Amino acid sequence: MKAARVFYDKQVFPDGLIIEMVIWKLPAPEPGRSHGLKYRLFFGRDSERIVGYDNERGKGDHRHRNGREEPYKIKTVEALVADFLRDVKRARGKS
Repeated sequence: MKAARVFYDKQVFPDGLIIEMVIWKLPAPEPGRSHGLKYRLFFGRDSERIVGYDNERGKGDHRHRNGREEPYKIKTVEALVADFLRDVKRARGKS
């Protein structure tokens, strides 16, 4: 059984910036994904990630901000999206 996509949203802004969020439900928890989710949340341009949250295999939950990668503790899907969008807002200078 494959992962099932449970959420997808993409916005392209006039200045060329992109927000793309994809969340999948895994058929069973995996190492580094004990919550049973796989996700990729991206803000940037085609060739530049400004903010990113993901949990690629072997790395577990983490985020990319200000050119750094740091661990991220997922609480709920709603909190994941809210935290990501808050970081995007800060990156756009709209605190």
